[in-house]
Amino acid sequence: MSRTGTDPGLSEVIGYVSDRMAFEPGSYNESYLDRRISARMRRTDCEGYAEYLDVLSTSDDERAALLDALSINVTSFFRNPDVWERLRDVLADLTAAGGTVRCWSAACADGREPYSIAMLARDDPDIRARSVEITATDIDAETLEDARTGVYESTRTTNIGEQLEPLSDPGEHVDIDGDKQSFSVRAPVKRMVSFEQHDLISGTPKRGYDLVLCRNLLIYIDSSYKEPIFETLTAAVDDDGFLTIGKSETLPRSFREEYDPYDRSTHIYRRD
Repeated sequence: MSRTGTDPGLSEVIGYVSDRMAFEPGSYNESYLDRRISARMRRTDCEGYAEYLDVLSTSDDERAALLDALSINVTSFFRNPDVWERLRDVLADLTAAGGTVRCWSAACADGREPYSIAMLARDDPDIRARSVEITATDIDAETLEDARTGVYESTRTTNIGEQLEPLSDPGEHVDIDGDKQSFSVRAPVKRMVSFEQHDLISGTPKRGYDLVLCRNLLIYIDSSYKEPIFETLTAAVDDDGFLTIGKSETLPRSFREEYDPYDRSTHIYRRD
């Protein structure tokens, strides 16, 4: 594997990842890959790519550590609360029309986003939660297994209790252990979410969703792969359905005629 302008040593490490590990780096931009690889080099006291490649090729533990570092798993419950306040309105409008409302959380990481949808639906009296069905997908099978367990821990830098503040009564949706450090998503919330492995670029096409969320993935993706991903997302959104992307992300120019802005500030769009 070779990329124009890439340091040959970095190209060799990326090539090893592509050939020998359960990760396809081709769709990720080079700066993202280099940051994650360089961070692992510092942790292993390697002074160059060649030295790190030797460690990587001989250590199962380091391959697992690099794979975890490369996987995009930075997420939280109700990330960007202002977005979720607008999604309350979206879900209320969709469920008011009657029938099943199908939601897709793409690149769902550890499951906090799809569980946030379910909790929001159950928490808000203006949303008919029983009509909401949520599909959550990610490319990483191990991450999906963690998501299915629905167990999360507060740490020094991640306070789950604070993340759940948009809910009127978090205790209705999660079980909290005695020292409030571990949170387990309750069964009624988990039943609303179906997890499955899916590749946004080469996976089976999806259709018929009223609300699609793909937030904070595209900032890591190489520009040449963004249009194929938007083709997948747009094909999945029904007419008059909604697409939500990250607040630092933009619709590619070639897709702007497909959508009307529902709320520009929160990057929620409605399909024409």
